[in-house]
Amino acid sequence: MPQLASVRALLLVGGVVTLYYRRPLGKAIEYYTGSSLIAACLILVGSLAVVLLALHDTLHPYFKFIWHCIPRSLGSADQETRLDKFYRGQADVYDTTRTKLLRGRNTMLSLTASHLRAVQARHPGQRLVWVDIGGGTGHNIELMNKHFPVSSFDAVYLVDLCEPLLDIARKRFASKGWTNVTVLRQDATEFSLPRIPNFYALLDRIDYVLCPETGLVSVVDFYTSGKQPSLHEKAIGGTSKECGWLSRWFWQIWFDFDHVSLSPHRRDYLEYKFGTIKTYNGRNRFVIPFIVRIPYYIWLGRSRSCDVSRFCHAFEVEGGNLIGNCSPFSFATIKESEVIPPLEIGKPVIDNAIRADAVINITPPLSSFHYQLEKPWRLPYYEQPVHEEFRTFIYSFTWEDPFEDMKYLDLGHDDSMLVITSAGDNALHYAIAAQPKRIHCVDMNPCQGHLLELKLAAINTLEFEDFFALFGKGCHPNFRTLLDSRISPLLSSIAYQFWHINDQSFSSAFYLNGYSGLALRLAHFIFSLAGVSADAEALCEAGSLEEQERIWNKKLKPVLLNPIVVAILKSPIFCWNALGVPMNQRKMLLKDGSIYEFVRDTFDPLPKSWSFRDGAYFYPLTLRGHYTPTSCPAYLTQTGFETLKANDGMATDAFRLHTQSISNVLRGLTTWSLTRAVIMDHLDWFSEDSKDVDDEIKEFARVLAPGGILLWRSAGRRPWYVKVFERHGFVVTPLAIRSGPEVALDRVNMYASFWRAVKPVP
Repeated sequence: MPQLASVRALLLVGGVVTLYYRRPLGKAIEYYTGSSLIAACLILVGSLAVVLLALHDTLHPYFKFIWHCIPRSLGSADQETRLDKFYRGQADVYDTTRTKLLRGRNTMLSLTASHLRAVQARHPGQRLVWVDIGGGTGHNIELMNKHFPVSSFDAVYLVDLCEPLLDIARKRFASKGWTNVTVLRQDATEFSLPRIPNFYALLDRIDYVLCPETGLVSVVDFYTSGKQPSLHEKAIGGTSKECGWLSRWFWQIWFDFDHVSLSPHRRDYLEYKFGTIKTYNGRNRFVIPFIVRIPYYIWLGRSRSCDVSRFCHAFEVEGGNLIGNCSPFSFATIKESEVIPPLEIGKPVIDNAIRADAVINITPPLSSFHYQLEKPWRLPYYEQPVHEEFRTFIYSFTWEDPFEDMKYLDLGHDDSMLVITSAGDNALHYAIAAQPKRIHCVDMNPCQGHLLELKLAAINTLEFEDFFALFGKGCHPNFRTLLDSRISPLLSSIAYQFWHINDQSFSSAFYLNGYSGLALRLAHFIFSLAGVSADAEALCEAGSLEEQERIWNKKLKPVLLNPIVVAILKSPIFCWNALGVPMNQRKMLLKDGSIYEFVRDTFDPLPKSWSFRDGAYFYPLTLRGHYTPTSCPAYLTQTGFETLKANDGMATDAFRLHTQSISNVLRGLTTWSLTRAVIMDHLDWFSEDSKDVDDEIKEFARVLAPGGILLWRSAGRRPWYVKVFERHGFVVTPLAIRSGPEVALDRVNMYASFWRAVKPVP
């Protein structure tokens, strides 16, 4: 075999050399044949023949597969005969070609294994029985052994109807010595879901035998799908489920030649019959990546008969929502004329007394949130046009100083609080410092929720070294493996889809991603262009405040406050896309002075007030692109991480993540259900005298208990909405107002003022 490989390598080199020297060789052949056309054809055919011969082992399986997939009549015989006829000539290359043709097998098995481990942890001692329906050659079972030992199963059954594929499976299992694997040739449960003629009966049968509490159903397959009829079904189906009309038309016709149905109704019934845990929609780039894009999906679900009471309580009671509706009750009054009267259709023919076993549940499935296995953090939401405006997260880190917040919050175990999600850093700080009873994290940007959800799941599933590599260093070479095999059971379906699609975020520098990453990249470019990158690093490692101040004044300040940089910072487009500063907030800060003055007042006091090396972690992150163990948020310290992880992540159980406006969240909460709130600079985003601000503060006045505290920051020294708080009965106190470049308000010093509103005790 090594000698044969060497010969083929020489042939490949020879073919390439021939093509490279085709002109002089062509002239020589033309001299003897007298025809340039004959010479060109001989060189082309000869070179291609040599290359194909050299690549025989690599290309042979695909040529064989393509030959047997050329649309041909399989006859009108039964399904068993058609399958044998289709696969008899290609069974030996089945695994090689299908790995490339149908992507997602390995991901599906890794997801299944990780969720299976979660089920085992909750139900120790439960028998493990796996039925691989349509398992063909047994390749799935062999792959699963890499993620979850096949020997750990009490029994494994491979069920298929195609004898040529089953022959390979039997040989495979015999060579592995797996005595707990049984190969069955049976009808109605063969191959992949689209090939099953009595598909609906099969799913009904699976639902009948599946354990309601511990059973899992996993699918990876081709599909087609049109527009979803409702937001609820769209949320269950996941991101990018819809296929274009040309894709639907072409692939349904193409697969139909081989008696394979890609009808959208098959997947729809799967998602109706079972509760969805995870889903991912992809496009297989096979052979010609930008043209051949076969839609495929990965799906993980469970029986709809499972106990969802814990998640219903988290959704309805703790989150202030309704089942099947991710918004609060409508406050609109229903007119009497809009009430539909009961229909008078006479006495029923069938007796009203119906047996319990005759009742059929025809209600739609709940959201994927309700069928999760673990933590009920992320409350479900329906994707609205406003959500589509956010392509990714704006903030990969949080800009407000939580240490200053803790001085004025008086936060304790019995408190329930509402905070802006942002990157989740401050919410995690509150959980570490005080472990409040409930933390409602609210953000209209779904991607900010995805980020915090990833942090919560990683805290509960990873060791500190892996966790710090992800969010401290911002780089982990095996993030995708960790996502599928460790983190995924604690992620919502929508968050898993986001991080599956963006699995390269941690390949080099996570904090250079997102909109805020644009600002960091620009800063690094400016420092590099000015030749002060080494000075920026020296500032982060300075051993004294005096050294910090010297480096800032002599090296970095002249660069950051030069006219070109200030002109960039003046741009409204840059303020929003890179700094997350909306137009209304920009107007507020310009009322108190120029952009130059704002930047000067922000940065000047910091080097002489806080040690960047030992605790003031905000700006070293922007200068380096990563944290260090001595300068990082509390959740990235060993102590903070262990506090959050202790007792099966008890401190993280307080989190409820909302993907909607603060006003909508407040409307769903009961009166006096909150005791603390931190809304950052959120109100700066509204135009002056906005009715939305008045409505929101009115809801805060209702939801906050007497004595409740609300903190916020503002880019303006005297924000206009202070009077709105006072009008609704709050006692408002300025905790700090910036008056120049002398004193820093906190370790960020990005805001001009810091405020507290207290709801008086009657």
